[in-house]
Amino acid sequence: MCGIIGYVGRRPCKDLLLQGLERLEYRGYDSAGLALREDKRLGYVRAVGNLQVLKEAAGPNGSQATTGLGHTRWATHGAVNMQNAHPLTGCDDDQIAIVVNGIVENFRELKGSLEAEGHTFRTETDAEVVVHLIERHYDGDLTDAVRAAYRELEGHFAFVAVHHDHPGELVGARLQCPLLVGVGQGEMSLASMAAAFIAETRTIQLIEDGEVVSITEAGARFFDVENGEVERETVEVDWDLDAAEKSGYETFMLKEIYEQPEAVGETLGDRVRHGKLVLESLGMTETELQNLRRIVIVAAGTSYHAGVVGRYMIEEWARLPVEPDIASEWIYRNPVLSKDTLVIGISQSGESRDTINAIKLARELGARTVAITNLMGSQITREAAAVLYTRCGLEVGVCASKTFTAQVALLALIGLKLAQVRKTLEPNEVEFILDRLYELPDKILQFLDGDHPIEEIAQRFFDKPFFLYLGRHIGLPVALEGALKLKEISYIPADAYSAGEMKHGPIALLEEGTPVVCVATDQKVIYDKVVSNIQETRARGAHVIAIATDGNEDIQHHADDVIYVPRSPAFLQSVLAVVPLQLLAYRIARLRGLNVDQPRNLAKTVTVE
Repeated sequence: MCGIIGYVGRRPCKDLLLQGLERLEYRGYDSAGLALREDKRLGYVRAVGNLQVLKEAAGPNGSQATTGLGHTRWATHGAVNMQNAHPLTGCDDDQIAIVVNGIVENFRELKGSLEAEGHTFRTETDAEVVVHLIERHYDGDLTDAVRAAYRELEGHFAFVAVHHDHPGELVGARLQCPLLVGVGQGEMSLASMAAAFIAETRTIQLIEDGEVVSITEAGARFFDVENGEVERETVEVDWDLDAAEKSGYETFMLKEIYEQPEAVGETLGDRVRHGKLVLESLGMTETELQNLRRIVIVAAGTSYHAGVVGRYMIEEWARLPVEPDIASEWIYRNPVLSKDTLVIGISQSGESRDTINAIKLARELGARTVAITNLMGSQITREAAAVLYTRCGLEVGVCASKTFTAQVALLALIGLKLAQVRKTLEPNEVEFILDRLYELPDKILQFLDGDHPIEEIAQRFFDKPFFLYLGRHIGLPVALEGALKLKEISYIPADAYSAGEMKHGPIALLEEGTPVVCVATDQKVIYDKVVSNIQETRARGAHVIAIATDGNEDIQHHADDVIYVPRSPAFLQSVLAVVPLQLLAYRIARLRGLNVDQPRNLAKTVTVE
């Protein structure tokens, strides 16, 4: 989930590129770099770390280059170091450079064929194959070379190329990753988001999948990769600079809720190839995975709720016992561990002190350890024996949203990998679940683009003093997460319980009109039990808001309000069912006039016990 910007025009572009990268830094800050077309060669500045490090490396002296590229990296393939920082170059540094966002799924096959032709690779990245492919096809026309390279690529990506022999021209392309054109007076830009160039122009042109665009100061030309030139209209973006940083959304949290399709898609990425799950970063051989006897998941807050979802999936698919635990409690329990126990620590930031301490203790006690985190180079990555990364980009809002759904998606991959290795699911069952898993980004988008009664519900209940959240089975951690979101940003007291536990105490809290949010998605025999629990709450005068699966008309006879989510297999429904709960909490908090991005007393990362 990297950030890309390119500029052609009449002005020196170094500072313009740096300013654009500032507004794209949320997309990645592992490393950053510039490529500037100087008179005799392409010049480069690269730095490991955030954008400030690149600015210091670039220095105050002004390059006169009027064509250039900028990139801020969120590493997926290859370590965070200078070697892997973009812009990436071909065999001849002076001639061609590219910046890339996304993943090239068939890079291994392409790299092998390119090396056989004599191309020399210098990085550990999958993206480097793109620049060598362009070199392979270049015969004087940069656009044609990009079109030919595009036809060989598989995955989801966006990239922009600059060639020294084409002054004042950049060529870009995209497939399921963002890239658009900024149209100025005598100057043009390409960027991942309009925020990157919004200070210079609000006129944009959209690039479709399967298209290549060439920009010069005179304008943009669009080409279908298989056919000829196509026309693209211009669109005016009505944003100010502050809105642009949020991509037009009113808050970072809302923006990040709507980024979940991309975050889940990036996290799944190329981790399935030719029907086989590839999770080398687990750091264990298939024999070692087969010999595991137990899994412990340690985390805090939202990450803990993701871990509870992970328990249901892994136990069902891999038939391994899984114990999710709150890290701050687990470390003081004198836990019983052995070498056939895998301890998974989940931390969005990788800096949560309790989870880091838990992973450190697990290693000391001889267990195998894996960290799931969103940040390369964070402390937990240095404590765990192996690391699996979510690929969400920077999450600015204090309350986690896209990192939760990405963590669940990654835990699903772990569960299926274990099932595949341990042969606890038939190959066709694994394939079916994987196909449905890779449909989740589109289904989240389908829900976000749909029409739902969330606003009306929020209007009726935003001033209520208490909410109860109920769920069973996979719905329980969703209820826990929904209640946490409401507490964090609206400051309304809320409890979340297993629906079966309600009559063991919490039912005493119900009175006429109490809002009860119930996760009632389709879950085998559990659904009938959930309906029974709903009836118990309504008998006490509660107002039931149900999260249900598309096509379930029966639930309308039992609930007062229903929010439908797209249909998916039961164990994947948590990814979909949590989204309306995020939006409901968000709308209630906004109606109460609260700052959802910076709720009181909370910090994004808890680095102390």
